[in-house]
Amino acid sequence: MISDTYRYEDGLESERLRTRFLALEDVETWKNFYLSEGNAQYLLGLGGKTPEDNARLAVERQLKRYVERSYGLQALIERHSGKLIGQCGLLSQDINGRRELEIGYQLFNDSWGRGYATEAAVLFRNYGFERLGAESIISIIATGNLPSQKVALRNGMHREEEVLYMGIPVYVYRLTREDWRSL
Repeated sequence: MISDTYRYEDGLESERLRTRFLALEDVETWKNFYLSEGNAQYLLGLGGKTPEDNARLAVERQLKRYVERSYGLQALIERHSGKLIGQCGLLSQDINGRRELEIGYQLFNDSWGRGYATEAAVLFRNYGFERLGAESIISIIATGNLPSQKVALRNGMHREEEVLYMGIPVYVYRLTREDWRSL
């Protein structure tokens, strides 16, 4: 569930990653995300006709979320290289009639398999509980997205239910504050 008090910061850091809010200047980099095979396989709801359209729509969606106080994905920067390798963040989602705080992430496929998704998810999990006072945090994951399901498990979450979300079968993974404290 989402706290009544809104605050969302960028500049978060983990051992190998740093975050920042996305900007329109990121559209060109995100175009490459949509050009690479497999990157956008499980993404829902953009609907652009070209990789350029999807990149612009994706960045604009996050900018709108920042303004509307519904959190949003942030750019993930590899600290040692300064390279943008993906995005991760907290999202305000409506699922089954409830407003939930979700951890979402997307990585460029050349960054897969290095533990970055888990590192970023843990960073935002801890931020959500420590700084935002969340009572629980979820991840909404397509039933076929096995790598993201493994990230959710490594993030301390458990599979709670299977539902239709935007017409797609998904699993909802959840971590409560109480369970987080015992990690």
